[in-house]
Amino acid sequence: MTEQLLQQFKQIFNTDQPIRTFFAPGRVNLIGEHTDYNGGHVFPCALTFGTYALVAPRNDQSIRLYSVNFPNVGIIELSTQDQLEFQKEHDWANYPIGVIKEFTDRGDQLKTGFDVLYYGNIPNGAGLSSSASIELVTAVALQSILETTFSSVDLVKMSQHAENEFIGVSCGIMDQFAIGMGKEDHAILLNCQTLDYQYSPIVLEDASLVIANTNKRRTLADSKYNERRSECERALSQLQKELSIQSLGDLTPEQFEQHRHLIENDVDQKRAKHAVYENARTILAVEKLQQGDIESFGQLMCDSHTSLRDDYEVTGFELDTLVEAALSQAGVIGSRMTGAGFGGCTVSIVKNDKIEEFIQEVGKRYNEKTGLTADFYVANVGDGAKEINMN
Repeated sequence: MTEQLLQQFKQIFNTDQPIRTFFAPGRVNLIGEHTDYNGGHVFPCALTFGTYALVAPRNDQSIRLYSVNFPNVGIIELSTQDQLEFQKEHDWANYPIGVIKEFTDRGDQLKTGFDVLYYGNIPNGAGLSSSASIELVTAVALQSILETTFSSVDLVKMSQHAENEFIGVSCGIMDQFAIGMGKEDHAILLNCQTLDYQYSPIVLEDASLVIANTNKRRTLADSKYNERRSECERALSQLQKELSIQSLGDLTPEQFEQHRHLIENDVDQKRAKHAVYENARTILAVEKLQQGDIESFGQLMCDSHTSLRDDYEVTGFELDTLVEAALSQAGVIGSRMTGAGFGGCTVSIVKNDKIEEFIQEVGKRYNEKTGLTADFYVANVGDGAKEINMN
């Protein structure tokens, strides 16, 4: 594949300049959903598939961007002298352009242009963070090209800011953090309010993570993601009338129950309940994993899905069908939706000797109920964004 990408790069851009290659993974969140923008904890890990960016310098001021995944869009061309703005016709390229703007806004002027070829093997629209992967691979590449000295956390924050302000999606920091800071065979317990984090080994003994893609397309910016965020912000502001808290993540479930009456709207109250209880679940789940209690970790994953279904209402028929089918199979320790919801993926812990049967039976039941064909991936946990050697 790598040799093929090099050949494509030379063919598309017709250059003999030296080519450097960068990679940023996708991510899956094991537990802690919709807690990141609520100041709570998340527990994601980086995956071994993601986005490649092949970059070569130019001798002029042109910036040319091409995606193997969207060949019909063709080459997106702009100049280092352009005022960088979101343009609908730039399509997927708005994500890297937003990151380029983050660098130029901080005074890092692009002295020359460059060509970039992107290729991603993250399923589009699956909720495994293809957008954040594009952002981080661009940030790591620009860091090297411009010889800037931003920390990895700085690049994470810049990528999140690009998605918030340039793209217009009010995402939390989890996706970018997991992708920028990932570590092989480890997940990250991240406090999204303080950015304190710790790596936790993923030791599942004789089991593995299996990701199932509903193949129901979802677009984060067009979903009800921003609506859920607004509901939580409204609940927080009403709680703050009597409580000195910065986020819903500051509350224990007991404190929430004592003060939930302050939230005037029943729907807002349900949203806030999920954020508070999910945060507590996530902290407890990591403790259980570190103790080697995989069964309890799996049960907390199931509880997470129930809360996302009933209180946060972001699952939907397809995700619920996949989780129900998974939990009916032998060898399944836990299963839940992962990502923003409204389609996308589930993540399950499955005994290794049952994985083949799991994929066959869950896929069959899912197709019978939805008419859709699910894709399955046995997940390997990899490193975060970095430059790689293609030789």
